[in-house]
Amino acid sequence: MVDIAARVYNHKWKIDPIVRSLIDTDFYKLLMCQSVFRNRPDTRVKFSLINRSKHIPLAKLIDEGELREQLDHIRSLSLSRGESTWLRGNTFYGKRQMFRPDFMEWFEHLRLPPYFLERKGDQYELTFEGPWPEVMLWEIPALAVLMELRGRAVLNQMGKFELQVLYARAMTRVWEKIEALRGIPDLSIADFGTRRRHSYLWQDWCVQAMQEGLGTAFTGTSNCKIAMNRELEAIGTNAHELPMVYAALAENDADLAQAPYDVLSDWHEEHEGNLRIILPDTFGTTGFLKKAPDWLAGWTGIRVDSGDPATAAEEAITWWRARGEDPRSKRVIFSDGLDVDKIRSLHQQFSGRVHVSFGWGTLLTNDFRNLVPDDSLAPFSLVCKAVEANGRPTVKLSDNPNKAMGPLSEIDRYKRVFDVGHQTAQEVLV
Repeated sequence: MVDIAARVYNHKWKIDPIVRSLIDTDFYKLLMCQSVFRNRPDTRVKFSLINRSKHIPLAKLIDEGELREQLDHIRSLSLSRGESTWLRGNTFYGKRQMFRPDFMEWFEHLRLPPYFLERKGDQYELTFEGPWPEVMLWEIPALAVLMELRGRAVLNQMGKFELQVLYARAMTRVWEKIEALRGIPDLSIADFGTRRRHSYLWQDWCVQAMQEGLGTAFTGTSNCKIAMNRELEAIGTNAHELPMVYAALAENDADLAQAPYDVLSDWHEEHEGNLRIILPDTFGTTGFLKKAPDWLAGWTGIRVDSGDPATAAEEAITWWRARGEDPRSKRVIFSDGLDVDKIRSLHQQFSGRVHVSFGWGTLLTNDFRNLVPDDSLAPFSLVCKAVEANGRPTVKLSDNPNKAMGPLSEIDRYKRVFDVGHQTAQEVLV
C-alpha cells in the first residue's frame, strides 16, 4: 500500500501527475462519449469551469504555470495498449464489447483539444471548445487538477510529521464511516468521488478501504483507471450534460420540450438493464415525470441528484405506481451530497419499497474538513459544464435553484416550457 504522506512530502511531478490516464475519468463519461460519437458527432460545444464557492480564490492559491503544466500533460496522454484491451474486452454491466470498434478506434487515436486559460481577478477562466466528443472528456480531469492543486498548495507548507498525522486522521475518519455503514442491512454503495477528490492516490486508498471494510456491499467505482487496476466494476450511466446540449440545439419550444426524451430514446437503443437509469432533474423532476412517455416507466430506475432526496424518491414511487409499475422492482440511486447520516436515513426510509443504491462522492474521497487549523483542505463546489452548443447557451434548472445555470432569459423560458413551479433552495456544499 502506498505511503501517501511520504509520497506527498517527497513529491516528484513525473511520479505523481494529477491525471495519469485518459481513463482516469468517470465511466459515465465514456458511455456518454460513445453515444455522442454515434448520434451528435458534429455538434460543437464550449465547456467552462464554474467555481460555485466564490470565497475560494483559486487564482491566488494555484500557480498558473503549474496549472498549465498539468493541463499540458493531460493533452499528451493517449490510451495505453492495456487500457484499450480492457475497454474492448471487459464485461461491463453484464455486456461484452460495451464499446463499439469504431468508437474505440477513434478513442485510441484521441488527444484532448486545446484549452483556454486566463486569470480573472482571484479566479481562473478555463474553457474548452471544439467537437463535442472530444471536448466533453476534459470535464473530469480538469476538475481533478483544480481540486488537487488547491490541496497541494496547502500540503506543500506542511512538514513530514504533520503530513503523517494529517493522513492518519483522514484515514481514521474514512474507516469510522465505513464501520458505521457496516450496520446497514443489504447496503449497495459505490464510489462516485473522482471529480472532486483530494487526489488520485487518496481516491485509490478510499476504494481499497471500501473493498476491505464493506465487502460485497461495495459495488464498484466510477473511476475507470481504478476499476481496471483493482479489478472492480466500473459504475455509471449518464449525466445532465446530454439533455443540456440536446435542449440547446432545439429549434423551437416544442423541440425543447421533447429534447430530454430524445436523449433517452437514443440511450434506449444502445443500453439495457441497469444502464437504463433516468436522471430526471435537469429541467425539474416533476415536469419531466408528468410528461414522460410510458416506455420510460419500464426502465430500471432513477438517479436522484438534486433537491430533497426523499421528496424526489417519493415522487418517483408515485409515478411508477401511476404508470402500472411495481416500485419494489425499481432502483433508486441517491448521489447528491451524501455522507453517513444521510445514507443511513434514506436507506431506512426506502429499503423494501425500492432497490436502494448510493453513489458516494466528495465526502468519501475528499473529507478533510477541520483537519487543518484554517480548514483550507475542506472540499468546495467546483463544476465544469457545457455552456454552449453550436453557439447557443445551455441551461440547467435542477430541483435546487441554487444549482441553476444559464442566461436569465433562457432560464425563464425553460421554466415556462418545462412547467417548473416553486422550488425550495438548498445550500450547495459540494
